[in-house]
Amino acid sequence: MMQKKTGNLAQYDFIDALGGMEMVNASFETQTFSRHVHEGYTIGLIEKGAQRFYRSGDHHIAPSGSIILVNADDVHDGEKATENGWSYRALYPLPEMFQHISKDIYQGKDYTPYFQESVLTIPSLSFQLEQLFFLIEQGETQLQLQSALYALIADLLYQATHQDYPTTYSKNQTTLLRVREYILSYPQTELSLLELANMAHLSQYHFLRQFKKTFGLTPHQFQIQTRLKMAKGLLKTGLSPAQVAVDCGFHDQSHLTRHFKKSTGTTPKQFMRNSNILL
Repeated sequence: MMQKKTGNLAQYDFIDALGGMEMVNASFETQTFSRHVHEGYTIGLIEKGAQRFYRSGDHHIAPSGSIILVNADDVHDGEKATENGWSYRALYPLPEMFQHISKDIYQGKDYTPYFQESVLTIPSLSFQLEQLFFLIEQGETQLQLQSALYALIADLLYQATHQDYPTTYSKNQTTLLRVREYILSYPQTELSLLELANMAHLSQYHFLRQFKKTFGLTPHQFQIQTRLKMAKGLLKTGLSPAQVAVDCGFHDQSHLTRHFKKSTGTTPKQFMRNSNILL
């Protein structure tokens, strides 16, 4: 629910596909936060204006386009740094999630990161975070959201904590082919990154990289292409785009249309009209 104060808006959501992770989309003109802590990390993107905040014994200013990083249990506050306030979106992953992902990435190393820097001005990371928010708001698949989150956290660990990227090692392609065939056989099924990684006997991080290296597409991209191939076949039978979307595993017709047009340059309805389908 959107809660409104004078000039202040904050909407909180919990993302089931990301283990119930909390997300906020907020805009504040007059709000001043007292010093407080969060149970989880804060990974925030300033979208408009600027925020001034205290963290780790010092004050910081985060301008538009920058990323705010606050560790779990870090004492911090917040207020506007520009006349009209600031707007931002943020994720609040719990320490357990960060620990699990970093352990997965670094092949069993028990590591819970501590971010020394409070504000990051790295355009590529800001773009990744912005894209993750966009995917969440578009209701994309569990596999895509989990893959995007893993990629973001891996780059955050490297950029913000100066951990080296782990080596991506070779793996018997037989296991990757097995995963590929599974996706081909069940394109409409909602799959998780963990499920596919376990099938390949790889960590989630290494599975993502090995799959793309082997097949040229991420697991999610391959799943979408497989669903679109199935959708084309069903559309040729005269089935309505709305029903095709359901049968192929898309959330709704608009979800199908968005991916169909990106891939083919036309909408499902236009595809039906231009394919001389006899209804």
